[in-house]
Parts: sequence; structure tokens; C-alpha cells
Amino acid sequence: MAAGTRDASDFVAGLPKCELHVHLEGTLEAAMADLLAERHGLPALGARPASFDGLADFLSRYYAAMAGLRTEQDFYDLAAAYLDVARRQGVTYAEMFFDPQAHTARGVPFEAVVRGLHRAQLDARASGGPDSALICCFLRDEPVESAAATLDASLEFKDWILGVGLDSDERGNPPVEFAPVFERARAAGYRLTMHCDPRQEGSVDHLWQCLEVVGVDRIDHGVECLADDRLVAELVRRRLGLTVCPLSNLRLYGDLMADAVSEMLRRDVLVTVNSDDPAYFGGYVADNFRAVADDAHLDRAALVRLARNGFEAAWLAPDRRAGYLQQVDDYAARV
Repeated sequence: MAAGTRDASDFVAGLPKCELHVHLEGTLEAAMADLLAERHGLPALGARPASFDGLADFLSRYYAAMAGLRTEQDFYDLAAAYLDVARRQGVTYAEMFFDPQAHTARGVPFEAVVRGLHRAQLDARASGGPDSALICCFLRDEPVESAAATLDASLEFKDWILGVGLDSDERGNPPVEFAPVFERARAAGYRLTMHCDPRQEGSVDHLWQCLEVVGVDRIDHGVECLADDRLVAELVRRRLGLTVCPLSNLRLYGDLMADAVSEMLRRDVLVTVNSDDPAYFGGYVADNFRAVADDAHLDRAALVRLARNGFEAAWLAPDRRAGYLQQVDDYAARV
């Protein structure tokens, strides 16, 4: 049955899902941003635009909205709100990004950020899920030395942090510049991922750098891989996950890139569907599944495959992965 029907929408709602590309700061809804501003005596930010003039325009607004995130309780409230929405969207496991440099640069202690997020994770687990892990992202438009210092600060909390990533403005900031920091992170036991955003100059070269120079365990976005057949073949050979964010693509570039998701499925790329910055881009993970399914006319089998891909690409122990995959298969057989 075509995924654009009411039946398929209901199917997506209950389908167990894994979210691998969500920025906790990007889940800061306007109402919470205003509440935090009031809490700390800051001016209200006003209405958010329905679309953005590319990545740089979005990022300028995104960082401005973080001004109200100042205390451990603020970060607890942020993560708790996301995890509650995620549970209602059918997420059973999430690996969540956070951007400590965006806060420590404002004088917020690293400890306040991570303790607040971790406490929300514990409370979500205790109340029925979803389970989750944290990924500490470095800002690629800040100096490499800042990323190195952030890595050092993270090590005190290594038991609470699963991996490291690289995000923010890609222009002039190729992955290779951060290779030494990521090498140290891997030696410390972290898993590695990096953003390779759509429609950026040098995108295919950046993807190759992630694979051949840095040696990442996953790539965020990555749809430009389809421009290079050899790159696609290498991604398939390595079974390396790509975390595509359709509604983000639509708001930033005017295109869901749902056909790219469909093409990746056809070519056996380990493609996943995620929400990125849902408070800005108009939908959480189930909304992204529905948007792709409707636009690319995906059937139930394709939706199940996307859900399974999420857990396959997650940084899970084999027994936990098997349990989540069984939940997906049981749901598909039952509904």
C-alpha cells in the first residue's frame, strides 16, 4: 500500500524508530526559548521564519536562540522535552548531538551542560524510554584548538558520552583539518561521525576525507555521495550509515531529497531518516518518515527497511541491536 495513505501514516506512528541525527539545541522550541529568556531576564527572540536562506542563515538564528541555555536545569529541560516528544514519535533509541562550544564560549561550564542532559536521559529511561546516548559535536567553524580543548573537557564525562561529531558551517572547513582531534578521540574510545551537508562546495571530496583520512564510523547527511559511483560502492562495502534529514533539506535547500533516499535504498546504502533540528524544520522523526514516504511513494517494506537501517547504523552492542531489530520485525508482522 502506498505510504501516503492514512493507513501508512498510522503504520509510521507505531513503527519502532532509531534517531541518529538530532541536535538537542535544535529541539529548542520557540515556546521553551521564550521561557528560558524570561527565566534569565533576556529579551524574547520573536517569531521564527518558515524557511532559511541556506545553512549560514539558519546557523546565525540557531546560535542566537541558545542564549537562554545557561544552567544545568536548562539543559535538563531541553533534553527532557525532546525525549518526551521522541517517545511519542515512536523513537525507542536515540544518539543525540550536543554542541558544548556554543555554550562554553558564553561562560557556561561544560559540566553544567552534560550533567543536565545526562540527568534527563536517566529520567527518560526510568519512565519508559526512549533509551539514548550522547555525541559531543565540535564546531568546524571554530579553531581546531577549540575542538581539542573541548575533547579534553569531555574526557571527565567519557562514561556518559558515546562519540564525537563535527557540525556547523562547512564552507572552508574540510574534515581533514580536524583529523588529529578525531584520532585522539578514537584513541580515547569514542565513536566518530562527521557532517557532510548537502550542496556544499567540495562535498564529494569531504566525504572521501571522512572515509580515507579520518576513518569515521558514520556520516551525517551525505546525500552528495550519489554523485560518485565509486564512493557509493565504498559506503556499501563498509556498511557505513548515512543520516539523512529530509525536512531539514526542504527548509534549507527547497528539496526533501526523498528521491535520493529512495535511490540509496535501491543501491543498498545504509541510509537512515532523522529530524536534525526539528524545532526549526517543521517536524520530528516520524514526520520525516511520512514526508519521505509520501514524496517518494515508499511502501511499508521500504519504511521497515529504513527503520531497521537506523538500528543497524547505531553504535549499539550486538545483543541490544538484535533486540531493537526484533521489535521492528514483530511490529511489521503484527500491523
